[in-house]
Amino acid sequence: MSASTNTRMQPGSTVLWEKGDAAGHDALGTRTFGFWLYMLTDAMVYAALFAAFGVLAHNAGLTSKSMLASVFDAQAAYRDTIVLFASVLAYGYAMVALKKGSRTGVAIGIIVATILGVIFLNMVTGDLEHLFSQGVVPQLNGFLSIVFTLVIYHALHIVVGVLWMLVMLMQMGRDGFTSNVVYRLINLRIFWHFQAVIWVFLFVFVYLQGKVI
Repeated sequence: MSASTNTRMQPGSTVLWEKGDAAGHDALGTRTFGFWLYMLTDAMVYAALFAAFGVLAHNAGLTSKSMLASVFDAQAAYRDTIVLFASVLAYGYAMVALKKGSRTGVAIGIIVATILGVIFLNMVTGDLEHLFSQGVVPQLNGFLSIVFTLVIYHALHIVVGVLWMLVMLMQMGRDGFTSNVVYRLINLRIFWHFQAVIWVFLFVFVYLQGKVI
């Protein structure tokens, strides 16, 4: 591991946005480019899943909307949305604290975001367990299969995000604001905000669609 990646940084300074070795690119953009490529591939997977959902919903016609209305609770999903967006907001405040160089502020923001992420997971898991207990399972038909795939695939990303935040808390407490820690915190911000964007699509096209008949 090179010495530059372990260099302690002062996030409150402009070091993140100074020009790096690559002409025309700042250091931040150079280090996060690979992560943006990953996010692009993940977005393509989500796009394929939503495309499959659209095709199966179209084939089912009004039946799909009636099925969604009977299966999912839009009000419960609205509560899930508030919790997830509050988690994203908390992480946003952590990034504000990062720019100020406040380790305590970053830690508090991440802890709050993590707790809210766990609450969101618990709510979604509870909803799925309730459906399974009533015999509503993916095996019933292709349309429900893609619906459950979308919800569970997103929930798995939330699990990854929560674990990532816990790891970052440990790394930040151990190493402080090294360049690696700062870049990972910024990449996590991109990842966490992306999950909120995907949830908006899930909320609109899955949970709310059954209410619009």
